[in-house]
Amino acid sequence: MTEEIYRRWTAPFRSHPAAAVALRGLNKALTLLCYVGYPLLLGLVFFRWPLGLFLRAILVPGISFAAVSVFRSKLSAPRPYEVLNIDPLIHKDTRGKSFPSRHVFSVFVIAATWLYFYPAAGIGFLIAGVLLAIVRVLGGVHFPRDVLAGAFLGLLSGWIGMWLIP
Repeated sequence: MTEEIYRRWTAPFRSHPAAAVALRGLNKALTLLCYVGYPLLLGLVFFRWPLGLFLRAILVPGISFAAVSVFRSKLSAPRPYEVLNIDPLIHKDTRGKSFPSRHVFSVFVIAATWLYFYPAAGIGFLIAGVLLAIVRVLGGVHFPRDVLAGAFLGLLSGWIGMWLIP
């Protein structure tokens, strides 16, 4: 992503301030969806599934999140607003820690966990993940590679943890 591409992608939001406000609101709403949706899933699994699967539903996202957090803090890739001359639509003070996107990773690993237990809801979370990835790039807080890596790693760790490990 270059400065010119970012400006082109965000021009409609800059010419309509209400659209920029909506983008920031969508960022918060989709993030909140995970904060609410994941504990809801854990409650459903606790009461309807065997204890071993409940523990798996906790451990797979938890261990994966910790691993991604350590990796990205060690790598500490810069954010678009640090390397490009842009005014991001989503304002953050964070330096580095852009790759991979932890927001997008979280939605996708949670989506994979939902898919294991309740596929229809999992599909809804996948859609939310795609929307959040778009919002984070348009917001200027992540490069496309950051959100693509977050989505891939979230799905991969969820798939390995929920389906491949016995």
